[in-house]
Amino acid sequence: MAPAPKRLFHTASDADIKAGEVSDVYFQRTVEILQARGDRKRVKAEIYLKSLPEDWHWGVLAGIEEAAALLDGVPVDVRAMDEGTVFAPYQPVLTLEGVYVDWAQYETALLGLLCQASGIASNAFVGGCDGVAVTKSAELIDADPTGTIPHSLVLMVGDTVEALKAFHEVIEPKVRRVALIDTLQDEKFEAIRVAEALGKDLFAVRLDTPSSRRGDLYRIVEEVRWELNLRGFEHVKIVASGGIDEYEILRLNPVVDSYGVGTSIANAPVLNFALDIMEIEGRPMAKRGKWSGAKDVLRRRGTLETVVQPAGTPAPAGGPWDALLKPLVTRGRVARDLPPPRTIRDFVLDQLAGVPLDTIRRQGLRRDF
Repeated sequence: MAPAPKRLFHTASDADIKAGEVSDVYFQRTVEILQARGDRKRVKAEIYLKSLPEDWHWGVLAGIEEAAALLDGVPVDVRAMDEGTVFAPYQPVLTLEGVYVDWAQYETALLGLLCQASGIASNAFVGGCDGVAVTKSAELIDADPTGTIPHSLVLMVGDTVEALKAFHEVIEPKVRRVALIDTLQDEKFEAIRVAEALGKDLFAVRLDTPSSRRGDLYRIVEEVRWELNLRGFEHVKIVASGGIDEYEILRLNPVVDSYGVGTSIANAPVLNFALDIMEIEGRPMAKRGKWSGAKDVLRRRGTLETVVQPAGTPAPAGGPWDALLKPLVTRGRVARDLPPPRTIRDFVLDQLAGVPLDTIRRQGLRRDF
């Protein structure tokens, strides 16, 4: 029998994840022990966050689609907030109900899906970015990939203007012409050269100036803007990239039109969700430090004001209030349609339109979405 093919990438396969093999060993051992005891108790559990990363005041929930795929076929009932819901600590974002040994082995994967996706979504396309550069990523969000010119093209051609002309001649016209201007020469003079070379066909210039040579990037961009405007190239926009994060974006917003952001999104803080049992066989039961009993999460319509209360109790006065936890998986089958990324992004931005401006600034977002 031929050996199984060697895995090329260190990622779990869909089959491994669905089989419950991406699980901490203590869950596997717990299931083994409870099965040996014939323990088929039904429990309710919830997932929520105790705290957000420093300087964050809210998060954007993501990973719900993958959570539904993970639990599809598992005999469990799941309620969850909508993908893209803006949430805060101590607000259950997902609840599970079922026989514990039927779903315990999925806890590790479930938390992993929500923790990483929510951290990245709070900084990425779903959280407000306009596009992505990686072709496969663009395919997943049903969008055209966006990008400019890499340093390698300028180096291979040997000159910034010649590289831009080659791009202009070869690449289809619907792709905006954005010139990278810091590969070989001073940004100001390269900006003038490319603007004079392409004229109205030039959409933007991009500064990816490395930190070792950057100086005061704000002043460099101001200088480039001045020189372009002075020569009648007011239409040329300015893009900044290279180690840009939310704090740098806030500082550069007055002079920069858009940003290329990579590392600060890919390395976004992982949101540390936890899953805890809250009820066993209908009786409130939780470990110390947790509030036992099933809960409802309600939000005052048109606001981000949210309350968590015992399940089934009347809504507070001053509504209307909307239930944030909605059926996701019912008796082991996905119970609702899941929206595409662009719809989720619009949902996020609609919610953030009501967030106070100082809070948006502290978390690195702009009000004028």
